[in-house]
Amino acid sequence: MHGEFKTPGGKLVVVDFDVQDGRLTNVMISGDFFLYPEDALPALSGALEGVDRMLGGDALAERIRLGFPPGAELLGTSPEAIATAVERGLVDSEEQGRT
Repeated sequence: MHGEFKTPGGKLVVVDFDVQDGRLTNVMISGDFFLYPEDALPALSGALEGVDRMLGGDALAERIRLGFPPGAELLGTSPEAIATAVERGLVDSEEQGRT
């Protein structure tokens, strides 16, 4: 599945993932936003790994915030924007009958 969201006044965030047994798997976050340090990116993806697909946007954003390494900085996007990209990926897949 694939979801995208352009953060208002910011950058594009893209989330690719699968759903198995109702949970997000193989989560990969990318886009043209900035992350410091760059090696914090796996922590962002890992924060969503195994999450129930029915979890709402606010809860998804909170999971991302909690999984963010101390001292890391996310610039040009936000946990809420990443959550929106996930939700869009889920909606798009439902509309296409792929979930």
